[in-house]
Amino acid sequence: MKNQTKIKIARSAHDVFEAFVDPSKIGNFWFSSSSKRWESGQTITLRYEEYQAEGEITIKEIVTDKKISFEWDYGTMHLVTITLTAIDDTTTVVEVCEEEFPESADAIPLIVGNKEGWVYMLTCLKGYLEHGITTLRAALVHE
Repeated sequence: MKNQTKIKIARSAHDVFEAFVDPSKIGNFWFSSSSKRWESGQTITLRYEEYQAEGEITIKEIVTDKKISFEWDYGTMHLVTITLTAIDDTTTVVEVCEEEFPESADAIPLIVGNKEGWVYMLTCLKGYLEHGITTLRAALVHE
């Protein structure tokens, strides 16, 4: 099973791509830090300072301004593919697809929480790239 989430962002595919792969930018909308620039074959350490949490991703494939694919582990390995589709020079559709969820009713809460996370991250990305807002990240409340 997989989760797919899409959003349209009024920025070029290059600007969206750089927001993910550039360690100086990712902290404006998603994780507080990234250990290095994302490149194929790299293992990247991502950190959430607010939650004292850290994890690693393994970059599987990078196609500049078009695609980022990585694996991460939370119980089982999941493949995440971020696809950037340029509508024109100033608008990009960003699609996140996360795969490898178990095919069982027990996985439903995980899938729902995962979807919530991707929608939230993409919303923060949109706020950052379109309006320069950097204060949305890490504000999602789970109760």
